[in-house]
Amino acid sequence: MKKIVLLFALVTATIQAQELKQVPQISVSGEGKMKVTPDEVVITVAVENIGKEAAEVKKKNDETVDKVLKLIKQRGIPTADYQTQRVNLYKNYDYNTKKYNYVANQTISIYLKDLSKYDKLMIDIVDSGINTIQGVEFKSSKIKEYESQARKKAMLDAKQKAEDYVSVLVGQKVGKALVISDNSYTNYPRPVFAEMKTMAMADGASTPQETLAIGEIEIVSNISVSFVLE
Repeated sequence: MKKIVLLFALVTATIQAQELKQVPQISVSGEGKMKVTPDEVVITVAVENIGKEAAEVKKKNDETVDKVLKLIKQRGIPTADYQTQRVNLYKNYDYNTKKYNYVANQTISIYLKDLSKYDKLMIDIVDSGINTIQGVEFKSSKIKEYESQARKKAMLDAKQKAEDYVSVLVGQKVGKALVISDNSYTNYPRPVFAEMKTMAMADGASTPQETLAIGEIEIVSNISVSFVLE
């Protein structure tokens, strides 16, 4: 009896699978793009000191970090928007002098939500003792909203493609979506900080120096959709 039930179940599953495969459908891709001007930036800075004694280099680093953190607070940046990323203190062998020394470094990231404060903040940070600007990463405060718009554009693009193809088929139209696959991504501009500049006039020019090229954030939504043909 069990063998009969198992055989019946296998036959039923096979028939259902065949019926599913026979459902008329069309598979297309869709793309939606958004280009956004950044309005925020994450700045990554670091301080590093090298010396003969571990306590000495750590003390120098701690003094600089203390100045930087106090400066950030003075600029009204919320506590949640800056963070220590990495702290290192290690012994290093210098092959040139044939002696050991100690290296201390610390990295701090600052989430700046007002780009108009960028230049002044960068100058003050360097003046406080930071000796490395590791880079900046531009962001948008409305990124989720723009990503949603890009996804909708991609879906509309896919549906329009399907309707274009089916429009030449007599007696058929595009039905509900069976499968949707998402392959979206977002490209953030990542310029490398090369040189600290001031807001002073350059060579007697009448306009301030430009120190920030923010570019654009490109949001691309790519999807694959299979529609039923009715």
